[in-house]
Amino acid sequence: MTSISVNDAATLAEASYDIARITSPKRIISCTHPDVQAHIMEGNILLLPGSNSLRDYLKYNLRPLRLGHKRLRLKDGGTAKGASGTTWHQGFLAYAKVVYDWLDEQNIKPQQIIGHSLGAAAGQILSKSYGVPAIGFAAPRPKLVKGPVKYDGLCLLINRADDLVPTLPSGFHHMSKARLLTPPRSQWFSSHKMASYKVTTKDAQQAGHLPHQWP
Repeated sequence: MTSISVNDAATLAEASYDIARITSPKRIISCTHPDVQAHIMEGNILLLPGSNSLRDYLKYNLRPLRLGHKRLRLKDGGTAKGASGTTWHQGFLAYAKVVYDWLDEQNIKPQQIIGHSLGAAAGQILSKSYGVPAIGFAAPRPKLVKGPVKYDGLCLLINRADDLVPTLPSGFHHMSKARLLTPPRSQWFSSHKMASYKVTTKDAQQAGHLPHQWP
C-alpha cells in the first residue's frame, strides 16, 4: 500500500489550484470534464482540488453543477447508492463518479488520493471504491450511515475547528474519524483555504497530533 508524507500531501493539495506549479511528482494527465477537476500525478496519485474558500463553497459548490443533466444541490435530502451499496450524498457521489469513469477510460487505478474541500468529499468515496488510502483537507461529510463501513480506516481527514465546511451537510458523516484541529487563532472566512490547512497540518505534526506518513 502506497504511503505518502502528510506534509507533502498538504503541499500538493495547495498547489493543485495552479497545477503548473507542481514539478514533482510530475503530472501525467488531467480530467477534461468542464465541471470536475482531477489530476493523476506520477506514482498514480489522484489529486482532487475543490473550492478554496468558504464563500465559494457555500455559494457555488455543487449548486451550479449539472452532472448527468441534473442540477445538484447541497441539501440533506439528496442521497444515492454507490456501486458498493453505501449510501452517499448525491452531489458528492455524482462528482466522484465522473472521476471514476474518467480513470476507467484511462485504465488507471490510483494508489493514493489527496483532496481538498469538494475534492476531499469525492476522495472519501473513491477511497472506498478502490480500497486505497486517502488524505482529505477541509473534508465535507459524504456518507449517510453513521457507523463504519469497509475501508473506512483508509481515510485521514484533517479539519479545522474554525471551518464550517467539514460540518456539512448536516445529517451526513465522514469516512473514518476526522482529526479536528484547533488553530492558535480562528480565521473563519480564510480558514477553509488550503494555505491555512497547510500551516495547521505542520503545526499539528510538530505537536504530535498528526502522523507524518499516511498510512
